[in-house]
Amino acid sequence: MGTQINDNPFTPTFGITPPLLVGRDAEIAAVRRALASGPGDPARAVLLTGPRGTGKTVLLNALEDEAIAAGWCVISEIVQPGLVGELSRTVLPSLLAVHDPDASSGRITGVSAGVLGVSASVSREVSQRYQIEPSLRQQLERLAILLGGKDSGLFISLDEVHRDEIHELVGLFHAIQQAFRRGLPVAFVAAGLPSSISSLLNENVLTYLRRAERFTLGVLPDTLVRAAIQQPILTAGRTISEAALDLAVNAVEGYPFLIQVVGFELWQVDPASVDIDLRAARTAVAQARRTAYRLVHEPALKDISEADRRFLQAMSADNGPSRIADLMARLRTSRDHVNKYRSRLIAAQLIEPAGRGLVDFSMPLLRDYLRE
Repeated sequence: MGTQINDNPFTPTFGITPPLLVGRDAEIAAVRRALASGPGDPARAVLLTGPRGTGKTVLLNALEDEAIAAGWCVISEIVQPGLVGELSRTVLPSLLAVHDPDASSGRITGVSAGVLGVSASVSREVSQRYQIEPSLRQQLERLAILLGGKDSGLFISLDEVHRDEIHELVGLFHAIQQAFRRGLPVAFVAAGLPSSISSLLNENVLTYLRRAERFTLGVLPDTLVRAAIQQPILTAGRTISEAALDLAVNAVEGYPFLIQVVGFELWQVDPASVDIDLRAARTAVAQARRTAYRLVHEPALKDISEADRRFLQAMSADNGPSRIADLMARLRTSRDHVNKYRSRLIAAQLIEPAGRGLVDFSMPLLRDYLRE
């Protein structure tokens, strides 16, 4: 009998848990410990950040799984307009109705007699305790108290924190802070781009968040990239040559999302063949680049100005970090203008400081994308 080849194990879709999650053991262990320990553990409050495609949502999924495994109740939300109202009107009342034994109460309002004096019907008026909306803080604290009585807790997961929606989060974070002050079993993780998390921390009414644990995700070492590509291939019934694996690892450049894109394309070149060879890897890497350009780079550059794009284009002429002086010459503009674009593009997580008077691309393959 031949080797059984399974379906493509790679998942090049944002937020889908990969077949092998690598490089996140420390963060998962910290939250696991926090859930098992008391309210004072710093990892009961986590701000998770990193550039696009570094696996923030995937790690959120893993942390939610840890909370569920520990018996905690998980609220998982994407930050968007109306979030706090949705929590207060629907999510928390629904959970309270499940966990509060006194969520509904009733009283008999009338009895009608039947044959031989046996009651034929009973009129009952039922009132739902949570129909009248209490405050978000009251609901959150009540739920945390109920869960604590069951050796459980409330785990709140917030994805895609954005500067434009910070006003949505103020009331929620105030409620969480009060729950922390009362020593209630509450934990939260909020994930967003570095610029958004920085904006959150700079809000004067949310200064206590500066004491939250911070997980910053970045590129992965080649050893972990290698394992994340090779092991799922072997587990799914195929092999990959060393030369093909070397090419794939180099193409990923440590970028977590690209692991899944490259792995998916490696599998797709000739899915009926047991071995993935160097020829297949070359084809796969070329296709993975096109996929990354479409899914990552085009959306990332969609909303920037033409002047910002010219700045990036000027940087793409260099094979490594760009000197500010060179960019001034290429763009024929002043240092003040260059510094303005530099600051905007750093905030947008497209470039990063690379030393005194130097900047470099923070997103893998962005230089290649601009050149092509």
